[in-house]
Amino acid sequence: MQRTPRGNRLHIALFGRRNVGKSSLLNALTRQDVSIVSAIAGTTTDPVEKPMELLPLGPVLFIDTAGIDDTGALGELRAAKTRAVLDRTDLAVLVCNQGDWSDFEEQLVDELNSRKTPVIVVSNQSDLGVAPPALRQRLHTAGVPLVETAATTGAGLLELREALIRATPASLLDPPSIAGDLVPPGELAVLVVPIDMEAPKGRLILPQVQTIRDLLDSDACCLVVKERELRAALGRLTHPPALVVTDSQAFLKVAADTPPDVKLTSFSILFARHKGDLVELVRGALAIDRLRPGDRVLVCEACTHHPIGDDIGRVKVPRWLRQYVGGDLDFQHYQGHDFPSDLTGVDLVVHCGACVQNRREMLSRILRCRSAGVPITNYGLTIAYSLGIFDRALSPFPAALDLYRSLTACSDEVRRH
Repeated sequence: MQRTPRGNRLHIALFGRRNVGKSSLLNALTRQDVSIVSAIAGTTTDPVEKPMELLPLGPVLFIDTAGIDDTGALGELRAAKTRAVLDRTDLAVLVCNQGDWSDFEEQLVDELNSRKTPVIVVSNQSDLGVAPPALRQRLHTAGVPLVETAATTGAGLLELREALIRATPASLLDPPSIAGDLVPPGELAVLVVPIDMEAPKGRLILPQVQTIRDLLDSDACCLVVKERELRAALGRLTHPPALVVTDSQAFLKVAADTPPDVKLTSFSILFARHKGDLVELVRGALAIDRLRPGDRVLVCEACTHHPIGDDIGRVKVPRWLRQYVGGDLDFQHYQGHDFPSDLTGVDLVVHCGACVQNRREMLSRILRCRSAGVPITNYGLTIAYSLGIFDRALSPFPAALDLYRSLTACSDEVRRH
């Protein structure tokens, strides 16, 4: 509650070849010894993260990466880790020494542009030499800002901070609402929060806390109950709530206890919209109908908690899908920032709500699946679909509900003919 979660921070990553001063630059920007600095090339191995406040942007996460030109077996692993950071980078800082520019930098700029990721080029060690005019002109023509710095003396750091502020798109500073736009000011949302083995002792899980805060920021009212108290709580109200939100695992009971004219969804589905692309994830859920025994399903969870006996990703979602399909499926599980680069042979990706990831990383995964022709959906949508309450769960989202009904109608028409 006291710190902004990393998934809600602007992710600023430093890229570049080995030994160009990325770590020194990060230490100078943060005024802390965050990364080890050495004259030996390849000192930084795994990405190093530093959360901090960068006014007026607010909470950010700086990520120092290994050199993209690292060689050898270990070097290739380090470079792969660096490339994976691209998936969650909101704003990139490409560091080179005294304007030393090569195919490495060109390829990185092209990759960042293809992802529509804003990039700033930093010519470091400006006390030893400046960027050549040809590079200045090339970057100016491409609309890429160039800042010259000297991390050892602090020269250019103020200009770099200003460039970071200018390069940050307004959309990243004003992320999509979680539920505040679904509940008018002064109206009530009822949040159903089961207290079970997966509920952390003494606190609520992150999606529940963030939903409460989002509703309060939107001047809405919140009533938080357990699933067993929902029916009694609704009976005490003089007016029906504008929205009921439940943990996906309690969908069936909550749907039975909530009047049909009250809009109902789950925290996971709220985060499908907040962190990703709800319409695309709804489209992916329809692929559940095409699953057959033996098909390959990837289950991806952003956090890296130790699974419990009845874990939702490793036990409950697979169980519901097996029951729906009527046979066994080949499940593979990924956690944290791990995500396969090759999706060949995958029939469906089922993702968690991604509450601890930033939106850029979730959208990158959706795009990768779309490019590979692999449907992707999330936990809440999967549970609602397999339990037969998909319409009900999409009731607060007209565009997603219309898409589902139109696609279902098309499928029915094809089957009739």
